Amino acid sequence: MDDMYKLSVPDGQINSMGAFGVDLPWPVPAFTCTQEHVPQLDPDFRFVPDVCRAVLLGFAHNRRVYLHGPHGSGKSSHIEQVAARLNWPCMRINLDGHISRGDLIGRDMVVLRDGKQVTEFVPGLLVWAMERPIALVLDEYDAGRPEVMFVIQRLLEADGRLTLLDQNRVITPHPAFRLFATANTAGLGDVSGIYAGIQVLNQAQLDRWSVVAELGYLPREQEGAIIHARVPQLDAEELRGMLDLAELCRRAHHQGDLTSLLSLRTLQTWGENYRLLGDMGHAFRLSFFNRCDSLEKALVAEIYQRCFSVELMPSG
Repeated sequence: MDDMYKLSVPDGQINSMGAFGVDLPWPVPAFTCTQEHVPQLDPDFRFVPDVCRAVLLGFAHNRRVYLHGPHGSGKSSHIEQVAARLNWPCMRINLDGHISRGDLIGRDMVVLRDGKQVTEFVPGLLVWAMERPIALVLDEYDAGRPEVMFVIQRLLEADGRLTLLDQNRVITPHPAFRLFATANTAGLGDVSGIYAGIQVLNQAQLDRWSVVAELGYLPREQEGAIIHARVPQLDAEELRGMLDLAELCRRAHHQGDLTSLLSLRTLQTWGENYRLLGDMGHAFRLSFFNRCDSLEKALVAEIYQRCFSVELMPSG
């Protein structure tokens, strides 16, 4: 075990109601000291109770948790902020098209040993994490390559052991190793057409995830509280206009009139850009409007005018 990890297993407990606002019938284990790879705590983060319970099941009882929902809704952030409050080291891997089996498992590489070049096996990210007290988050899980997904499938068994054929070795997960996945879909493909590269997941693999939770966008009041905490300079009228616009844009998207989906992340970016620029319309253009389809910009500009009672001025 690396020296950077002072504790290899949780040595304390945390009050779930006090830390997360949820009541649980079982204790939540935690580390008493902060270690490397523990995410930075965000005191303004707002937990969704049902999603928080699902994530805590993963940490407390070593359940494999699959969390899906639209982009920018806070899926990975929920896991990271739970880990931050538990002082649990956490690492994220984005399963984009460039992540290969070798990146996860490892490969033979030429390294220097005592000034000489030798060939030895260098563990991949997955093997490295499995042997440590780490919560591993596989982001964009429904975009992973097939050969990568079948490597992960073995970890979803009850014992979660991984066989390294080239090394004649079986990796047994560390007692404090935890596995999570986040995705934009439930594994059945993307019917909306807004998530390029999404795959239909193997149903046998989906069946091995012991906890599946969905996270949509937060209620209006919670989104408002998050944005206000990020950008306290916003007055009540400005914040109300932003929330009204988000609601109308999402409704237009749901009805098929708008391709781009305005996420909570975009709302936060809009507010932060407004703080820097001092111009609500210009900040909106840079944060969302400029990436909308040219045929839909008139609709978005109309929604902006309805919410702020001013025309969205042209760029330039």
